[in-house]
Amino acid sequence: MEYDVVVVGGGPAGLSGAIRLKQLAAERGKEVSVCVLEKGSEIGAHILSGAVMDPRAIDELFPDWKNMGAPVTTAVSEDRFMFLTETGATKTPGWMLPGCFQNHGNYVISLGNLARWLGQQAEALGVEIFPGFAAAEVLYAEDGSVRGVATGDMGVGRDGQKTGAYQQGMELHAKYTFFAEGCRGSLGKQLEAKFNLRKDADPQVYGIGIKELWEIKPEKHQAGLVVHTAGWPLDAHTYGGSFLYHMENNQVAVGFVVGLGYTNPYLSPYEEFQRYKTHPSIRGFFEGGKRIAYGARAIAAGGLQSLPRLTFPGGALIGDDAGFLNASRIKGTHCAIKSGMMAAEAAFDALQAGRAADELAAYPDAYRQSWLFDELYRARNFKPWMAKGLYLGTLMVGIDQVVFGGKAPWTLHHQHSDNETLKKKTEVEPIRYPKPDGVLTFDRLSSVFISNTNHSEDQPIHLTLKDASVPVRVNLELYDAPEQRYCPAGVYEIMRDDNGANPRLQINAQNCVHCKTCDIKDPTQNIVWVTPEGGGGPNYPNM
Repeated sequence: MEYDVVVVGGGPAGLSGAIRLKQLAAERGKEVSVCVLEKGSEIGAHILSGAVMDPRAIDELFPDWKNMGAPVTTAVSEDRFMFLTETGATKTPGWMLPGCFQNHGNYVISLGNLARWLGQQAEALGVEIFPGFAAAEVLYAEDGSVRGVATGDMGVGRDGQKTGAYQQGMELHAKYTFFAEGCRGSLGKQLEAKFNLRKDADPQVYGIGIKELWEIKPEKHQAGLVVHTAGWPLDAHTYGGSFLYHMENNQVAVGFVVGLGYTNPYLSPYEEFQRYKTHPSIRGFFEGGKRIAYGARAIAAGGLQSLPRLTFPGGALIGDDAGFLNASRIKGTHCAIKSGMMAAEAAFDALQAGRAADELAAYPDAYRQSWLFDELYRARNFKPWMAKGLYLGTLMVGIDQVVFGGKAPWTLHHQHSDNETLKKKTEVEPIRYPKPDGVLTFDRLSSVFISNTNHSEDQPIHLTLKDASVPVRVNLELYDAPEQRYCPAGVYEIMRDDNGANPRLQINAQNCVHCKTCDIKDPTQNIVWVTPEGGGGPNYPNM
């Protein structure tokens, strides 16, 4: 199938890019063919974010979004920021909060619902959207430029043989291809390697965000209330914190982010999240309520210093596939939308000039002149400072943001990839987590159940190992198999014989919620996440 532009990923970046292309074509009376591939069963199925959204970018994409029925209706009514100890909490006065922690004018949203709405707008403009089709391979022309993508074959058995339901993947060719797969995109990772896109960039650093959706008692609900915390249950040396956002209809989005540069192999981000909910200042929100959804997703937190080169012959990285996220504000949606729009504008002009498969230099040029660059520049030192510990980091971020307005005469750099930071099991104390009570705290399998995750069990395992001996020989021997703990979905288990001998790694791939944490945190980078059959994975409602 031939298109002018193929977009891989139906999130806010990809859909905004597709929409902007069609808007420009309509304004100029031109024809531009655009399609979007989405690996989820529907647009929004795999979308997960906090989320508090800055409307700046959607104001540019759809100035009349309020009257168009966008699901952006709950304005932030109050900001609270607390430092937690095990039994207490200290609220930071509003006047002490740097601007990056203030949310006046922003909205509490479901990003999945926003993506669904953007999908409707894209289709109304003539974008062809193919949900349930995972882009599994980058296609290259003879000159080395990107020619498009191929979707994965369907109906291949666990043994690699074709089943009766076999359906060959299809090739989609384009003059330009946008990669908008979200954080740690599998094709984006390949493109970074092939075109050496990270040559002048710091290592990307990540967090894992784990989220639940609750329906709480009406008397405990305050629409638009935004609560963030730092401190307990994490120690002062581990980056992370929580969010608690009051949506409409007595629903609350609650989640916990842990920086994947943590050092203790016994730390479990999932269990830290469950502990957080038991804090005296937090648990009251949920007592008498009901948990209705669960999910997890990695977050690219490196910011400006970690952005790769954005373009290559025949295509571009947009949204979180590139790493467009402001960690200091805990926001990426407006960054994603803006990046998609800028790439679309560059591609439209190139198409009108009769060009194809070259490098869209106008896209990074526009980025460097945009408010997005200015915003990320002001936030560039946040994560490097916070990586130095809660107390020093908080002090220095305050100086950076309040005294210098984010324009301090220095830029700190990320020194290590997250997979390089774990200490050996002999160098740390194991962490003992309490058992879940099934009311406020839960085990992983019951959580995966309400993520509506499903994969055909008779398909090749999409969590691949470069060397099958490494999980036991290296990870278990040196780190006590940390994949058992950093995975928020119970995918990885060390199994033994009845007598406790012969340890082996079992991969429960059907549980995978596509968070990509294993691909990031595995110490030897032996685990490689590849796309499963299209339509597999979570089906998030209202997340």
